[in-house]
Amino acid sequence: MFGTAKSFGVTFAHMFKKQVTEKYPEVRKPTAPRYHGRHILNRHPDGLEKCVGCELCAWACPADAIFVEGATNTDAGRYSPGERYAGDYQINYARCIFCGLCIEACPTRSLTMSNEYELASDNRKDLIFTKEQLLAPLLEGMEQPPHPMRLGDSEKDYYVKALDNPGTSVGGEYSSAEARAEQEA
Repeated sequence: MFGTAKSFGVTFAHMFKKQVTEKYPEVRKPTAPRYHGRHILNRHPDGLEKCVGCELCAWACPADAIFVEGATNTDAGRYSPGERYAGDYQINYARCIFCGLCIEACPTRSLTMSNEYELASDNRKDLIFTKEQLLAPLLEGMEQPPHPMRLGDSEKDYYVKALDNPGTSVGGEYSSAEARAEQEA
């Protein structure tokens, strides 16, 4: 009997509290700086991809949400500074648990997570993001791959210089929505 009265007391106490309503689509609250949102494949300052197709992110994923198929760079078609690049890269957001283990496994810091959180869809196929959707947008001064290396003669030049500031990634700080807004402006 006492438990029932206590339950009704809690219910009545909440009935008369002021309700907080967020006007979500119109007014968006900023996320925390370290929020784990949509993944981004970053680029080097000349536009080459940082991903070398090592598949470590796929091995580290506990939900088996990442599929990577490596391909070999040639002199005619160079997509990354190393010997390989990600020929096919997919993330299934219907499976992804946003744990960040893939980010920790990436040896080149090519995979990062943005603050973008609007990933809902009523179609499962739309939740499988391809490499083209995940790649960071080309910024000013970048060239669309494939092209020869512009920042040095070997892949060592790319990665040794990156050790000066390993947390930076060109293009990764922009979500696809922000990139579209900048391109339209």
